[in-house]
Amino acid sequence: MENFFTVSALLGALGIFFLRVLDMSLDTLRVLFVMRGKNKLVWVLGFAQSLIFVVAITSVLSNLDNPLNLVGYAAGFATGNVVGMFIEGKLAVGFIHLTIVSSRRGNVLAEVLRDNGFPLTEIPARGRDGTVSVIYADIPRKEVKRVEKLIYEADPEAYITEEDVRPRRRSMWRA
Repeated sequence: MENFFTVSALLGALGIFFLRVLDMSLDTLRVLFVMRGKNKLVWVLGFAQSLIFVVAITSVLSNLDNPLNLVGYAAGFATGNVVGMFIEGKLAVGFIHLTIVSSRRGNVLAEVLRDNGFPLTEIPARGRDGTVSVIYADIPRKEVKRVEKLIYEADPEAYITEEDVRPRRRSMWRA
């Protein structure tokens, strides 16, 4: 049992942990860029990720007598997913399609968004209790929090849904 807690064994498990964190963070980013159609970047990330994975799994399989390596591998996998999600959130690559429904302040809401530089389409519609405004806006993901704040300041009762989108042709946004 004391063989598990040598400096060498602990460093080996820690190394495997960090390799898996890096591997899974790259995996999360690779999937993001697959969805965005970034072929060259996906290739580079996939290549690096597979190299790191092979080194990590080889380290575990060649030292199965040290259970700390298994713990490092599993903990690195789990942590890498969270780290990858964090990085992806900070990068905020791409666009979000917002659908905003306003029962009373649609015109004001559309004006506020336009005044802040966001292109949108406003459509009159009919809801359960009468006429509503439906606003469609495709915005950069980096702007979602700001737009959400503008929406709720203009209409605290607005209903918002969002979807990830990949524009086919950009006319309003320069990217």
